[in-house]
Amino acid sequence: MKKENEISMHIVDCAIEVHRTLGGPGLLENVYEEALIWELKQRNIPVKNQINLPVYYKRNKLNGQYRLDLLVDECVIVECKATTQYNTIYESQLLTYLRLSELNLGLVINFGESLVKNGIRRVINSNKNFYKK
Repeated sequence: MKKENEISMHIVDCAIEVHRTLGGPGLLENVYEEALIWELKQRNIPVKNQINLPVYYKRNKLNGQYRLDLLVDECVIVECKATTQYNTIYESQLLTYLRLSELNLGLVINFGESLVKNGIRRVINSNKNFYKK
């Protein structure tokens, strides 16, 4: 988990820089996501966006799938939001993504907050074997 914690600190720093540079809340989610990708790449942190995540039911791959906003350094999932009405369902969704991908750590970053540091939620997958392929 050491690597994930280190990466998450970089993600938070980048999110704060993005929020500050773009002038705070008020833009669409995809704008913040694109800027966060740029910021991470400037720091040589590998990042992929809009990654399809398959869903399995009793070892059968279902047609439905989820899409991760960001996968940072193959170990931290980031869900970007830009809302004034935060809902804890975002954390539940991220936990599902973590379980499906068998990863440990994710961050929900809500750029809709006046201070983005108040909009960052850390989600930990404590049951990595919940969904079996």
